[in-house]
Amino acid sequence: MSACADDWGSKSRLRVLLEHFAEIDDPRDVRRLYHPLPEVLLLVVCGTMADCDDYETIAAWGAAHLPFLRRFLPYEHGVPGERWLTIVMNRINPALFSKAFTDWVRETWPERVDLIAIDGKTSRRSHDRGAGQQAIHMVSAFATTQRLVLGQEAVPDKASELAAIPELLARLGEDGGLEGALVSIDAI
Repeated sequence: MSACADDWGSKSRLRVLLEHFAEIDDPRDVRRLYHPLPEVLLLVVCGTMADCDDYETIAAWGAAHLPFLRRFLPYEHGVPGERWLTIVMNRINPALFSKAFTDWVRETWPERVDLIAIDGKTSRRSHDRGAGQQAIHMVSAFATTQRLVLGQEAVPDKASELAAIPELLARLGEDGGLEGALVSIDAI
């Protein structure tokens, strides 16, 4: 059993994450792929968990931790650079990414949360000026006691954060997911 396997048998939380991410379609031409979508998504999530706040630091973290990443996926061509991360992440469906991530959190951290903070953030260097793509704005629900992001909702700009909050809360509240929790909102 691996060092990161736990109550779910021989599956680690990262393996379960990859299963959920398998639902996301890769919008790129399959004949020109050096970095398959599961490798990109795993890198971005792991880098984000390691406190990287932009694609440049995520790419650097991935290069430094390539042996760790290869425990889960091959990474035949190493890790993509910041430019490719930006391009790929701007092309995937943010709603599907958010749903896969939220489903993963629910499956691997099933205990109830007591305090949830809602806040909006803009991802640094997530824009693509050449393609006319603006920076990614997200509204996040953070379980403060567990120090865990429960879910996120993408918004077109900072001004749209208020509209995303009901959708995010509805998704988190499915099957009693918010029962007994205190929710604070800083995004408004």
